[in-house]
Amino acid sequence: MELLKGLPLRRTFLAVVLNLLALTLSTTALLGSYWCTGTQKVPKPLCGKSKASQCVGVPMPSDADTSNVSSEDTVHYSWETGDDRFAFRYFHTGMWLSCEESMEGPEEKCRSFIELSPPAERGILWLSLGSEMLYISLLLISFILLMVEILHTGNPVCGMKLNAFAAVSSVLSGLLGMVAHMMYTQVFQATVNLGPEDWRPHTWDYGWAFYMAWASFTCCMASAVTTLNTYTKTILEFKRNHIKGYNGTLKDHPQHHQCFIQQISSYYEPKGKVFHSVSEGVDFYTDLQQKILQREPELDLDEVLGQTIGEDRC
Repeated sequence: MELLKGLPLRRTFLAVVLNLLALTLSTTALLGSYWCTGTQKVPKPLCGKSKASQCVGVPMPSDADTSNVSSEDTVHYSWETGDDRFAFRYFHTGMWLSCEESMEGPEEKCRSFIELSPPAERGILWLSLGSEMLYISLLLISFILLMVEILHTGNPVCGMKLNAFAAVSSVLSGLLGMVAHMMYTQVFQATVNLGPEDWRPHTWDYGWAFYMAWASFTCCMASAVTTLNTYTKTILEFKRNHIKGYNGTLKDHPQHHQCFIQQISSYYEPKGKVFHSVSEGVDFYTDLQQKILQREPELDLDEVLGQTIGEDRC
């Protein structure tokens, strides 16, 4: 019989890997500034000694005529008209910063995206940032619970409860992450239409950090489904083997699983009494204590539990 023969541990390990991947991707996306990328249409600067390309050339009078012609009478003329007078500089924006290419040098100029967003949308942006941080925090909590479950193998009941709490934490974090990503998209589109004139993009598209954030959400939900599947599969396996009647051959199973199955088999009679709910299967210890105390009230509680569960503790 293939009951709990390493399969739950493999599922838990898979859930840990997916959770860690989601945590890494979400943290990288939050700290990155490549949620959206594109180009901005800006006027070309005047050509000078330090700028010879992507600029507007202005013919100046010769040195001989400089003394006779004032600067106010100098006519500035350029052959470039229409879009030729503009340059398209590259920019990228994240949740915290918006950086754009400098037309005068190789370095980038960065500004706070919170200050660039319209005042009416800043509340939504702060809510998006808070949801993103809470999303990462719940992912971290879920990861810690799953690691404790893997390392703490002495009590399968506690392991199942840790598994359930990790699954709930993963589901909640996934929902918060989805809401945070959608709110940021709304704020960015509003900033494109209502933001400062010198920032509004000419063309834009989503960057690698945006796709990384949604990949993190996918891994988070996959981890939650895997964790819930492990919990449900364990409960159903115990229920199925109780209905069929356990044959007593426990040599191929781990020690804690043997003890757990023996406890269930010694408590429930194979007449047809089955688990009516998941909580009945997990919290059978309370019913066991009440049943034995009613049968032998004169014994001490520790002695009764020691005689019933067995000589060796799980």
